[in-house]
Amino acid sequence: MIRRCAKSDLDGMYAIINDAAQAYKGYIPDDRWHDPYMTMEQLEDEIRDGVEFWGFEEDCKLAGVMGIQDREEVALMRHAYVRTAKRKRGIGTKLLRHLEGLTDKPILIGTWTAAIWAVRFYEKNGYTALSRGETEPLLRLYWSIPERQIATSVVLANAEWKSANQGPSNRGRRVLSYE
Repeated sequence: MIRRCAKSDLDGMYAIINDAAQAYKGYIPDDRWHDPYMTMEQLEDEIRDGVEFWGFEEDCKLAGVMGIQDREEVALMRHAYVRTAKRKRGIGTKLLRHLEGLTDKPILIGTWTAAIWAVRFYEKNGYTALSRGETEPLLRLYWSIPERQIATSVVLANAEWKSANQGPSNRGRRVLSYE
């Protein structure tokens, strides 16, 4: 079952995020890795910043979480994590599809470039990795992350973003300005 996460889910969300983020260790830059990967304070800050978390519940326990954040003309998918023991069961795809259904806006997803498994997951689900020239300005516009993370991340976009920004009717201009 997919449901919106409540304040009572914070401990479960925290546990899932930090369990799943162990996959980054040794892949992302050492200066960006820390344990825990996300503190409880950071998680609460994300929620205050407008990230709406949804969870996949199995046997009365959260097995995965994913957030969606409204950023004016786009929606961002944020913090997609599935418990290590529950991976490869379609939980991430189910959460992604559910959150896609919550918005009619173009969707952008940021992740670590070195997290090849995450990039492949999003590509398998219809997203396209953007060029460096597109990625860096978008990360600066829509995310609040340090320059080091911008330099080592990629943005993926859904078909709606691609058509809104690169369709024949938009030749020579950007619908979503990020300058």
